Amino acid sequence: MAQLIADRRDVDFVLHEQIGQVDHEIFAEFNKKTVDLIVSEARNLAIKEILPTFKEGDEQGCILENGKVTAPESFKRAWRLFCEGEWLAMCDDPDVGGQGMPKTVGTAALEYMVGANSAFMLYYGMTHGAAKLVEAFGDETQKRLYMKKMFAGVWGGTMLLTEPEAGSDVGALTTTAEKNPDGTYSIKGAKIFISAGEHDLCDNIIHPVLARIPGTPAGTRGISLFLVPKYRVNDDGSLGEFNNVVCTGLEKKMGIHGNATASLSLGDKGPCIGTLLGQENKGMPAMFKMMNEARAFVGLQGFAVASASYMYALDYARTRIQGRHLTAGKDPEAKNVPIIQHPDVKRQLLNMKACTEGMRSLHYYYAWCNDVVHTTDDAQVKADTAAMVEVLTPIVKGYVTDKALEVCSHGVQIYGGYGYISEYPVEQLMRDARIFMIYEGTNGIQAMDLLGRKLSMNGGKAFQYFIDRMKQTIEQFKDTEGVQDLSTKVSHAVSRLEALAKEINARSRSEKVLNAYAFAHPFLEVTGDVTFAWMLLWRAGVAAPKLAKKTGTLDRNAVARTAGKNKDAAFYAGQMETARFFIHTLLPATYGKMDAILDGDPCVEHIQDLSFGSK
Repeated sequence: MAQLIADRRDVDFVLHEQIGQVDHEIFAEFNKKTVDLIVSEARNLAIKEILPTFKEGDEQGCILENGKVTAPESFKRAWRLFCEGEWLAMCDDPDVGGQGMPKTVGTAALEYMVGANSAFMLYYGMTHGAAKLVEAFGDETQKRLYMKKMFAGVWGGTMLLTEPEAGSDVGALTTTAEKNPDGTYSIKGAKIFISAGEHDLCDNIIHPVLARIPGTPAGTRGISLFLVPKYRVNDDGSLGEFNNVVCTGLEKKMGIHGNATASLSLGDKGPCIGTLLGQENKGMPAMFKMMNEARAFVGLQGFAVASASYMYALDYARTRIQGRHLTAGKDPEAKNVPIIQHPDVKRQLLNMKACTEGMRSLHYYYAWCNDVVHTTDDAQVKADTAAMVEVLTPIVKGYVTDKALEVCSHGVQIYGGYGYISEYPVEQLMRDARIFMIYEGTNGIQAMDLLGRKLSMNGGKAFQYFIDRMKQTIEQFKDTEGVQDLSTKVSHAVSRLEALAKEINARSRSEKVLNAYAFAHPFLEVTGDVTFAWMLLWRAGVAAPKLAKKTGTLDRNAVARTAGKNKDAAFYAGQMETARFFIHTLLPATYGKMDAILDGDPCVEHIQDLSFGSK
C-alpha cells in the first residue's frame, strides 16, 4: 500500500528546519543521520505492520467471552514487533528500559504509527501513561514488580477513573478501598469507558484506580490512587491468582473498534487487592500527571488521523479524473482533468494542509518544550517553559481534535460519495476521529481549563509568556522578504488575543462568571486560531529565504512557474501559500469570533430549559 500517513518532507522540515532539537549533551547521539534513521524505521513499521491492521481491526473489533477479551488477530504480531523495537519507552530514561530519545523525535515516530491505526496505538498510550505513574509515584516494590515490564509492553496498563454515575465529575466516584491488616487495600466498585481495559495482547494488565478510603473528605480531596493488577504479582515477579477485575461489557462504538473500551467490575466476584500509589487523598494530583500526558496523546491522535485523511484525499484528488477545467469553455477537444485542478477541491485541500501542518508544528513544538523542561539547568527557563506546556495542553488536546474532525470531514467530501462508504479509508478515519473530542476531558472541559486555570496561572505570567513567545516570532520575521504582510496580520491577531484574554479573565472573576464560561469554547477556538497563525508564520519565515535561494525571486507568478519543476522550490512555495491562505483567508473569521466574545450577549444565560422545546 502506498505511504499515505504523513508527508515525510514536511516531517523533516519541522524536525530539522523549523523547530529543531534541544541542544543538550543528553541528546548528543541523536544527530540528523540518527534521527532520520529513527523516523524511517518508525515509518516502515507503521506502513508494513500497523497499517495492515487498520481495516481488519475496525471490521473484526474486540470479542468478549466469559469476561475475557480477544483483540483483533492482526494486532498480535504488530504489538510484538512494536515492543521488540522498544518503541513503547522510546523517550524514557534508559534506567527504566527506555531509549532516551528526544520527545520531538518520538513525536515524529508516533505520528506515523498513530496515523496508521489509532485504535491499535491506544494500547501503547494507556500502557505508557500508567507506567509513568508507577515511575513517578511508585514505591521501590511497585517499581521493581511493575515498571520495566510495563515499559517493555510485556504487561499493559490503563487508567480507571470514570464510573456510571460519575463521568467528568470524578469527585462523585463511589469505588472504595478498605485497608487490610497487611497494608494492601480491598478495592470494590465499577468503572466504565476504560480504553484497553481488557485484552490478550499482554500477560497482565496493571490498572491505576481512583478510589475512596472510607472516612476521607468528600469530593476530589478524599480520592486516592491504587495500583490494581489483573493478576496478582508474587514477590518474585511471577503471576499469581486472578485479582477479580472482571470485564462485564464492551462498548459498541462509532469508531476505534480495535480497541477494547471496557466496563470493569472490581471485587464483585471475590477479593480485588490493590496497593496505594503515592499518598492517601492525593490521587487526583497524581492522576493528573497521567492525564496531561494522555491529553497530549489524544491531541496527537487527532493530528495523526487528520494527516492520514489529508494524504489520502490528496492522492485521490490527483488521480480522480472528473469534469473539465473551468477555463476549457466550449472547446470540444478539452478532456476531463484530475479533480485537484478544480478550485473548490484545491480550497478544501489547502484548508486540510494548513490545519495539518499547523498541528504538526504545534505538536513538535510542544514536545520540544517538554525536552527543554527535562534538560535545562536554568530555573527560570524551566519554569517558563513548563508554564508554556501547561498553557498549550488544552490547545493541543481541545483545539487540535476539533480541527482534526473538520479535516477528516473535508477528506470525506473530496472523495465524494466514495468517501462515505467503508471501501475507502477516509470514512473510518472520520469515525475514529470523533472520540478524540470527548475522552480525557471533553473539549468543553479543555476550554474551561484554559479560561479557569491557564489564564490566571502564576498570576497571569504563564499566558503572558505564551503571548510573548508569539511576539518573538513576529519580531524575528517582520523584516523577512515575502512575509512582512503576514507578520503584520499575525501581530494584530496576537494583540487582539492578548486584550481579549484580559477581558474574559476579568469577566470570569466577576458577577458575569456564567457569561464568561458560556464563551469558554469560543475563546479556546480563537486562541487555537492565533496559535496556528503563529506556527504557519514561523514556517513561512523559515521557508521564504530558502525559496528565494532556489528560485532567485519571491514573485508569486515566477515562483509558481519554477515550483512546477523543482520539488524543493514547490515545497517552500507551498509553505508560503499555505500561510497566506490561513492568515489572509481563515484568520479574518477569528476576529468575528473575538467580537462576539467581547460583546458577550447573555443568550446562553437567559434561555430557560423549557425554551429549548418540549416533547
